Amino acid sequence: MFASAAEHAAVRERMIREQLEQRGIKDKRVLEAFRQIPREEFVLPQDVSGAYEDYPLPIGYGQTISQPYIVAYMISQLGVKATDRVLEVGTGSGYAAAVLSLLAAKVYSIEIVPELYERSAKTLARLHYKNVVCRLRDGKGGLPEEAPFDKIMLSASPENVPDTLLRQLTIGGRLIAPVGTIKLFQQLMMYERVADTRYKETELLGVSFVELV
Repeated sequence: MFASAAEHAAVRERMIREQLEQRGIKDKRVLEAFRQIPREEFVLPQDVSGAYEDYPLPIGYGQTISQPYIVAYMISQLGVKATDRVLEVGTGSGYAAAVLSLLAAKVYSIEIVPELYERSAKTLARLHYKNVVCRLRDGKGGLPEEAPFDKIMLSASPENVPDTLLRQLTIGGRLIAPVGTIKLFQQLMMYERVADTRYKETELLGVSFVELV
């Protein structure tokens, strides 16, 4: 039996309370964005019942939709402002792009897997997230024709963050990414561009992401 919109909303509210607020996510704009996004629309049909659980879910082609807390944590650390232009590398399901769209002025999201690109672009369009632009290409190169960006978020793990992406940050801009060589375990890193050729690096926490392809 399919859950109603009200039932999904109740589970979503519990997720916000138990998984986000109780773990220290305090940004009211971020919490409200999560409250508005129907996460069940971004998972595979067979996984709808687990859409708000505290773990990642497969979305096909070797990729996953991250657990809600990790998405909220990364976005909170970025400190996205309403005037920001944001680049997301690794659209995946489109869920993080949807959350970012409620916080930023414009979101550019890159996906390299054609099937995921087509699915997420259709989902975002169907749900009317009009300030999200999806592109099919290798995310390691970023989007130089649209740079610079105030915030950049990598939703998959590179061995090292490409200099190409760091150079696409504004001065004062932030990039967050899971970084590492150990499969399915990396260090979440924040990079802040403090000058033309100088970046401040901050280690945040250990995470588990699929590798950037």
